[in-house]
Order: sequence, then C-alpha cells, then structure tokens
Amino acid sequence: MIKRLLPLLLLLVFYKGFSQETTRIYLSGTDKDHTKQWDFYCTAGRKSGVWTKIPVPSNWELQGFGSYNYGHDKDKAKEQGIYRHEFATGKITGKKVFIVFEGAMTDTKVTINGKLAGDVHQGGFYRFKYDITKLLKPEGKNLLEVTVDKMSANASINNAERKSDFWVFGGIFRPVYLETVPDKFIERLAIDAKADGSFRVDVYGQNLSANDIIEAQVKKLNGENLGKPFSVKVNLQDSTQKLQSGFSHPLLWSSEFPNLYQVVVKVKNKQKLVHQVKQKFGFRTLEVRNGDGFYVNGAKILLKGVNRHSFWPETGRTLSPAVHLMDVRLMKEMNMNAVRMSHYPPDAEFLDVCDSLGLYVINELTGWQAKYDNPTGHRLVKELVIRDVNHPSIIFWANGNEGGFNTDLDNDYALYDPQKRTVIHPWEKFNGTDTKHYPDYNYMVKAATSGKEVFFPTEFMHALYDGGAGAALDDFWNQMLIHPHGAGGFIWALVDENVIRTDKNGIYDGDGNHAPDGIVGPHREKEGSFYAIKEIWSPVFVDLPKIDEKFKGKIPIANRFAFTGLDKCTFKWKLVNFPGAKDASTKAIITATGSAASNLKPGTKGTLDLPLPQSWSQSDALYLTVYGPDQKEIFTWSWPVKTAQLMVAKQENTIPAAVVKAEETDGSLLVKQDGNTYYFNKATGYLEKVAKPSATISLSNGPLLAGVNTTLKNFSFKAGGQKYIVESDYQGAGNLHAKWTFEPGKPVKLEYEFSQQGDADFMGITFNYPEEKITGIKYLGRGPYRVWKNRLKGPQFGVWQKDYNNSITGETWGYPEFKGYHAEVNWVVVENKEAPFTVYIPDQDTYLQMYRPAREAAALSNNNVEPAFPEGNIGFLKGISAIGTKFQPALVMGPQSQKNKTDGKTFSGTLFFDFVH
Repeated sequence: MIKRLLPLLLLLVFYKGFSQETTRIYLSGTDKDHTKQWDFYCTAGRKSGVWTKIPVPSNWELQGFGSYNYGHDKDKAKEQGIYRHEFATGKITGKKVFIVFEGAMTDTKVTINGKLAGDVHQGGFYRFKYDITKLLKPEGKNLLEVTVDKMSANASINNAERKSDFWVFGGIFRPVYLETVPDKFIERLAIDAKADGSFRVDVYGQNLSANDIIEAQVKKLNGENLGKPFSVKVNLQDSTQKLQSGFSHPLLWSSEFPNLYQVVVKVKNKQKLVHQVKQKFGFRTLEVRNGDGFYVNGAKILLKGVNRHSFWPETGRTLSPAVHLMDVRLMKEMNMNAVRMSHYPPDAEFLDVCDSLGLYVINELTGWQAKYDNPTGHRLVKELVIRDVNHPSIIFWANGNEGGFNTDLDNDYALYDPQKRTVIHPWEKFNGTDTKHYPDYNYMVKAATSGKEVFFPTEFMHALYDGGAGAALDDFWNQMLIHPHGAGGFIWALVDENVIRTDKNGIYDGDGNHAPDGIVGPHREKEGSFYAIKEIWSPVFVDLPKIDEKFKGKIPIANRFAFTGLDKCTFKWKLVNFPGAKDASTKAIITATGSAASNLKPGTKGTLDLPLPQSWSQSDALYLTVYGPDQKEIFTWSWPVKTAQLMVAKQENTIPAAVVKAEETDGSLLVKQDGNTYYFNKATGYLEKVAKPSATISLSNGPLLAGVNTTLKNFSFKAGGQKYIVESDYQGAGNLHAKWTFEPGKPVKLEYEFSQQGDADFMGITFNYPEEKITGIKYLGRGPYRVWKNRLKGPQFGVWQKDYNNSITGETWGYPEFKGYHAEVNWVVVENKEAPFTVYIPDQDTYLQMYRPAREAAALSNNNVEPAFPEGNIGFLKGISAIGTKFQPALVMGPQSQKNKTDGKTFSGTLFFDFVH
C-alpha cells in the first residue's frame, strides 16, 4: 500500500513546493523549431481574407501571408493579423495569472473571452504582460484573441522601428505564455554584484505585508550555498525592498571567465514560504575612465565586437536556442569578446548564452535615425531594462542609433538599473564615449593623439560583399592597440540578412545592397573575412612573418588577454610535407609533432620555444596551433619552411624528350617540344595557344603587362644548344622583357622583368584562358580563401582544390569564392575541359589571379567594394588591389590599403609551365 501511495505523496510534495514558485505554461510554441498552430486571419496581401492556421511564434510574411517590406520602402503594407487560440487553466484560487508576450510586431491588442486585457501595446521588440486573472473562466476553455498591426498607430514608433534599415516584419514572433504566481509575490529583481564581492538586490514585491520577511541566499549553479542567507523585514513605506551582503573572493564574471552564480529570493510569513524566485548573475565591475579606457574588474578591455541582428532566412526574427548558441559560438570562434544588439533588444535566451559563454553586450533601445516620443520612450526603456537588467554580459545601454536619440530618456535607464551602467549614443560623442561610425584611418590616428573620450566605434569595417570586415582591420587594430584611450570597436555586421521570399519561389532577397552586410551568410556560411578577423583578433599574437635559415624554433608572441595567463593555453606544433602537383591527394603528411608552453601574463610579450627536431628544415611547412582554456582553437598559424624555389624544384621531373624544333609561318612562330606545339604571334610576341597530341589548350594573349599600355618593340627567337629561346620586349607606359626557354624533358620556363611609373592597383603579367572552359584549380599556397592587399591574414598555407564558381559574396554563398587573388602560390594546376596544365612559381612574392569576380547585382555607385582587376584573367602579379568598404574607398583605410608604389623599380619573376601533365 505504501509503495502504491509513494508516487502520489511525492507528487503532492513536489506540487506544494512548485506552487510557491512562478510557473510558466506556453500557449504558443517556444521557438522557430517548436511552434503551435493558432487560428489566423490576415487582412491584406497574400492569403488574406480567410481564416486559416499559422504557426506561433512566427513572422507572418515568412508563412506566406501579407506583404514583404524593407525599412526604406516608402509604401508599407498596413495589414493586420488576427489570432485566435483557446486554452484552459482550471479553477484559479489564491493566485494571479499573467499573459506574457515576449515580442509582437507592432501594435498588439489582447482580449480574453471578449474583454480587453489592457492597453494596446505599441513597440515591436519588447516584453509585455497583462494580469488576466479576473478575465478567466473557472471552468472550460478561454478564448484568446490578439490583433496585431504591422504598422503602428504611433508615428514615432513607425519612424524609430518601421522605417529603419532592416526588414520590417509582422506578427507574434516570440513566445506567448501564462505566468502564474501567488497573490503575494515577487514581481522582479534588480541585482548589483561587484568585483569586490559586495552584493545588492532590489526586490520588487506585490501585495506584501509588514509581517513578511524577504530572504536571499546566493548559491553556486550546482546549488551549493555561497555564504549564509540574509534577510530584511518588509518596509511598506518603500516599494522596493533592498537586501545587501558581501562575499569574500567570489569568482568574477568576464568574457574570458564567465563565472555565474544564482540567488534564491523568498517571501516568508511566520517562517512559511509564500513565494520564491531564482536569478542568475555575475560578480563584476564596469568602469568608463575618462581619458583612459573601458575597464572590467580593474582590467583595461579592448572590445572586439560585431553588430548582430536577430535573423534567420526562413523565419525572419523568430529564432531558437540553437541559432543563439550558433551565433555566439561563431563570434567566439572569431576571437570576438563583444556584441552589439542592433537595433533592438534580442531574445532573452540570446543574452543567457552571452552570460554563460562570455560576451560583452551593448543592449539597445530601437531608434534608427529617428526617436520614440516621450510617453512611448519612457515606457519602452522601462520594459527593456527591467527584462535585461540582471545579465552580467550587458555593459552599456544604447539609447537609440545614429541620431535616433531621445535625450529625455537618458536618465531613465538608471531608474531601473542599480548598476548604473553607462548610457551611450551610438555614432556620437556622449557620456565620456566616442562611438563614431565608420571612421577612416586618419580619424583613428587623430583619435589616438587627441580627445578625452573613450573611443570605440559602435559600427566600423562595414562587411558589405567581400570588403570591410577583415579588409583594413589589421591597420585599424594596430592603431587601437596604441590608442591611449581606445576600447575597441564593433564590425558591421555578423549576418547577411537575406530573407527567403515565400512570394518569389524561395529566392534570397537582401533588398539590393542594404542587407547583405555579414561576415557570415544567412545560414552562417563563413566568408574569407571570418578567418582574417580570427587571426587579427587572436588574443595570442604571433610575430613571425616568415621562416628563414636563421630560424631556431623561437617565435615572438604576445599575450593580449585581459585575464588569462598563457599557462592556461595549450600550444601544439607540427611539421608537414605536401603532396605534389601531380598527386591526386591534397592532404599533407605529418613528419613531426610536439607541444610548447608559455607562462606569459596578460599584457606581456615573450618568446615561444618550439622543440623542433634537427631535421625540421627538410619539411615543407610548420603549423602552430594555440588552444584556449576551453580547449577550443584560438588560431593556427602556418609558414612554408622551404623557399618557393625549393618547393618547385621538388616538383620538377625530367621526362624522355626529343630535340626542340621551331618553324615559322607568315604570322606565327611554332615551337615544338616534347610532343606539344607552342604558337606565338609574331606581331604581338604573345603565346596564342598550346597544341597537344590529344587536345588544344587555349592559353593566350600573354605575357601581357597588367594594366599598362605597351607595344612590341622586338621579338626574337633562336636555338641555343639543346634549348630554344623566344624573347619579347615591350615599351610604352611600362617596359616588359619576356624570355621563354624550351628544353627537352623540362617544363617550359618563362622569365620576365618589368618596370612602370606611379602608383598601381596591381602589377605583373597576365594570360587569357576562356572562362567557360575552366573547371577548377588545385594549388599550393595560402587558401582556400582569396585575399586582397589589405586582407592578407587568415588563409592557411597548404594544398587546396577549388571547383569553379561565380559566387558573389553576400548574394550567393558558394564559399570559398573561386575568382580573385591568391597569396604565396608555389604551383597551380589549372583544371579545365581541354587538358589540365600546371604552372610552377618559384617566387614567394607572387600572387595568382584567377579571373575577375562577378559584379554584384546591386553594386554601389561609389564602387568601393569592386576593386580594379587586370584585363587578363590568369595573372601572376607582384602587387594586387586593396578593397574598400560600403562607405569608404580603400585609399582612406590605412597603409595596407594604398596602391602599390612602383617608382620605376624593376620587378622580375620566373614561371615554369608543364603542359605534359
């Protein structure tokens, strides 16, 4: 009998304890992957005028209803969405029931059983709730009816939210749930826990009495008590009950060590538990020191941040815990430590992830170049702060964006935030901060030597297409490191916000060039800048440009962490040999491995000693990987050990050969070597094609001096022993000398030298090959991503294979892109529909150009993000183009972004062509 009653007894005990806590019952689903069907009626646009079903939460446009609008659209659809849903609660006694909406766009009217739950809520990104206790039926089902207007009846809300530079969606896009509490309950907490261990919590109670006691117990997340409980008797003269305590040497919260605690706060009456709530928090202290910098727990911090919209291409602003976790992990993988909420508060779950994994957060009131009116603004600031005040990750409140500042609201944040976090105005100087958007390099230099404001641009390095983001970041960051009062910056932006249009057969739409601003694609596809940022923002800095004969295994490093000693990190190295151009595999062979250690303290420099074997110089390359305290990769550096010349010599294989022969026609010179015939145009001196016994290779029009007008001055050819020499000289705006050497059983050798005057976007020689015949490349060099003159960091040295694609960064997401410049290429196999051929490049300073990237469909008129390319489509270059950003041309973005200076200098190089392979 006892065994049969035990489960019931346990249930009663559980229910008794559980009833003293706030309970939550979802009426909707919880996220984009877990929804519930509600009855739905759309008043205009697609699928309008009929009752049907819609998943909740969702944006109705993504479910096939209504019309799509971007913020810049002059004519916005003014459709309404009408929702119905039935739910039962049972008899409610001695409790209060609230209905909570985490977010609905934009004006939301709620009725229960035909009666209005409260005032229409206006504002699309904020949590709101209604006390519906008296509206509920004691038995049977209750009818919830919700009317959502996509556009607001309040003009200031439309100006601040709906005319902004982002997608305008409609609907109940975040969860809806019932929250049940006792009649006497704790409404909310506001915590201030500092790095010195002091702890304060403001308790906002409802219906409390003078005999009640408020008791708090701080705990570790595993439930273990930290110190003793502390309490205060309720003071009915004060709407807020304040509890204070202190703790000795608590573990502090930071982006590097996100240590969390929890506090359990109880309302007791005569030792009887009335209600209790739990809240996670972190001990940490924030300081903006005028003329100095931004400090966390007494350590100066450089914010390595990015702007993040809440976005998923199939579901708009309706996300999930998996997406939040994915985004934070991507940021941490790029060695970021901060994120700005642009331009509205995110899902609360995203902030939970920032708390637990460690990201500094700027949380923002919506106001994109326009502001809320005073009554609306005062209400929405309160809703923003009371929801998010206890997140240790939040370091600043942003009162609007780019002029969308209602300054009458600036003092409101402190009313609800006992931590008194600094309020900023993103893009202007305010409150001791300078957050200028899109500064050029000279502004950075000037800011480094003047002004007192703590400097951190809340938008910079605009990531439209393949520019911005990682391009020029190295120069900017080097300035930030020496800036006496710099605090980092926030790249625009994390994600390409290209929505999948349910009204246009599922195409990706970025509203032209407005939305594809991300370092990653809509589904988080990684672009080249992802890896550039990862290297530049690595908290372990490696200062070893190359390995030469003087290398003894010593690598200069610096610890750029704020709190982490390098003794908490793991260093591993390996030596590798690469497969050759003729090998099918691209996988490197490891010849030796090992580990190293460092005990550098934060902010110090030193040397990392690698215990390499004596035979290390016989390997092709060295890799060094550092892992953080969490055992995740911080970055992997790679260096060729052998020179490009030695790499190429390793590839050359002699083959049985016959004597080289030549013959002339009226317009051509034909050189026959090892079964192939090489056609030269005597009027231009250029190679026209290569005829093999089985195929013709359409390599032509070269070597052409890239970007410079020249004419043929002299064309000569002669036999020299077993060799045959073909030479061309060109003059004009530049000079080029080309010498071809044909030798039995050897790759064809091309030696060239050139000179030109002035600054140049690019320098070198090119050939043409029909794009429609190219299928891919395999190469030994930096990859697999392309580079720009001002974005050389990030790619790894190795053997890479890339199939041809015509990807446009931010419009199609076939990464890595095929077209563009590639660095440190030692050899390349040009794969094509005719016959593959290999070019060996024994000069370490030569870039490989493979065609010109396709023009963006919605390219900017300023052309900042479409750098100059040679007319020839396969190039071997000594200098390449830099790329600008959406708002800045490359020339104003720093030293690495300048054009190449030629100054009449002579450049030379050698190529070996193997058409036998």
